[in-house]
Amino acid sequence: MFYQILLLPLISLLVAQSAKFFIKANKLSFNLKNLTAYAGMPSGHSAMIVSLAAIIGLEDGWRSPLFAVSFILAIIVIRDALGIRRYLGQHGRMLNALVKDLDEDKMLDQHYPRLLENIGHTPTQALAGGLIGFFVSLIGYWLIG
Repeated sequence: MFYQILLLPLISLLVAQSAKFFIKANKLSFNLKNLTAYAGMPSGHSAMIVSLAAIIGLEDGWRSPLFAVSFILAIIVIRDALGIRRYLGQHGRMLNALVKDLDEDKMLDQHYPRLLENIGHTPTQALAGGLIGFFVSLIGYWLIG
């Protein structure tokens, strides 16, 4: 039981992050840096947290206090991926454009690194990640449990 709750969310994350390389819209080349990519289809964050909530629900029951805590945590993580981090990516895109427009000022290039622009998820990406997490936990529960 303990190992299922620990390992299945990590397996879900690995499946979701690995799947990003096979989806052309992500435009990711295969390397270790891209294996930890924040954005793209599907959401690794959603996969991991939904998998955690699902395996706790399957193991301890859907009415257990531990499932309730993991469910609330899942809402927070997915909301963060959809909202705040996506908004930060928009800010990064605008600030990068402003720094680029001020070409002649070399001080900007030296003191302000290029900001990440893709750090959030769309609702579709979060849903796809959540489905991966749920099904990995369900299959793992049936195979191991």
